[in-house]
Amino acid sequence: MPILEDNGFELVDIEFKKEGAEQYLRIFIDKPDGITIDDCELVSRHLSDKLDEIDPIPQAYILEVSSPGIDRPLKTQRDFERSMGKQVEIKLYKQSMGHKTYKGTLVGFDDERVEIETVDNQHLSFGIKDIALIKPIIEF
Repeated sequence: MPILEDNGFELVDIEFKKEGAEQYLRIFIDKPDGITIDDCELVSRHLSDKLDEIDPIPQAYILEVSSPGIDRPLKTQRDFERSMGKQVEIKLYKQSMGHKTYKGTLVGFDDERVEIETVDNQHLSFGIKDIALIKPIIEF
């Protein structure tokens, strides 16, 4: 999308879901120094005009543009690269080794696996297909 490229924004995620009686189209954007309300407004105005013009979604919906937040799930290669050496939490679809949730330092990843090192120096490896969610652990 030119509006994103022209302003140095990264498209992080797109979500279209029903909440209560309303449908929401959510666009999550980011940039290295963080997203401001003005950034969200700029993208929202531009997208709203384009969406009205091409009308790709037949039903009524509410458009929201926002930052994904500091604890956003890791989804892209860039997300994983930025999180290398940092603490992450992994939630699995089903139990492995007696647990569904693991925490540790992200030490490796590729298209098929994610590796962490736990506080007791265990190296654990999980298949990407087995991971329901992986996100950074934010400590204050």
